[in-house]
Amino acid sequence: MSYGFLVLEEFFTTEECDAMREQIHKIIAKMDVPPHCRTEFSTSEEEQLKAQGSADYFLTSGDKIRFFFEKGVFDEKGDFLVPKEKSINKIGHENMGKERQKNPIDFPLLLIQQSLKCKITRCLLVSVRPHQDATFLYTEPLGRVLGLWIALENATQENGCLWFIPGSHTNGITRRMVRAPPGTIPCTQFVGSERTYQDSQFIPVPICKGGLILIHGEVVHKSELNSSERSRHVYTFHLMEAKDTSWSKENWLQPTPELPFPPLYT
Repeated sequence: MSYGFLVLEEFFTTEECDAMREQIHKIIAKMDVPPHCRTEFSTSEEEQLKAQGSADYFLTSGDKIRFFFEKGVFDEKGDFLVPKEKSINKIGHENMGKERQKNPIDFPLLLIQQSLKCKITRCLLVSVRPHQDATFLYTEPLGRVLGLWIALENATQENGCLWFIPGSHTNGITRRMVRAPPGTIPCTQFVGSERTYQDSQFIPVPICKGGLILIHGEVVHKSELNSSERSRHVYTFHLMEAKDTSWSKENWLQPTPELPFPPLYT
């Protein structure tokens, strides 16, 4: 991955993608989120700290299914203004891969987090600002986290495909999201500052339904608003190479005794 990402078209069949989307619909149908836990998803640093970073609902999502919503879907009482299935931005971060195959590989990979991202049609919009996954999923040494981004529908420039800065994974990171000291509000904080990026540095990476994009933990990427009438559902998860790797105890996402990061088997 000299560019920091790798595109694999037709990695999954149409039937496999439809099965994953059906699972999304089942999860949403059973969704029951109390009003005080209804969090609007954002990638703005200030809004991340105010909403997600201050919420126990977000910080304890490592072993649970949590729902994060688009902006503008609630009234002042926290009641839905739109159908529930059109309110979701992201579902995460439970490690759902609890059943494993028998033989561990020699250099085990750990499943860090999973999420379903539902970019709906243009009436409700959230872009994902330029970022590096290692800002949030920090390891020592760096370079041990890999993102997998599965297109469950066609992802185009109009409905929110990924954009990358090729080769940016070689420049390290300058910002980290860490847990704040106990008793501090908000519960997370950013250390360092993000570099400034120019739009001209990014290239779009559209991909057809069933395609897979492998994402280096330090490559800079983003996605734009969905300006179309078509949704853009994706399933993502992150893996960490476990051998000689230390998961930072300052990361917002932490394994729990009930569900540690499970090993991935062949």
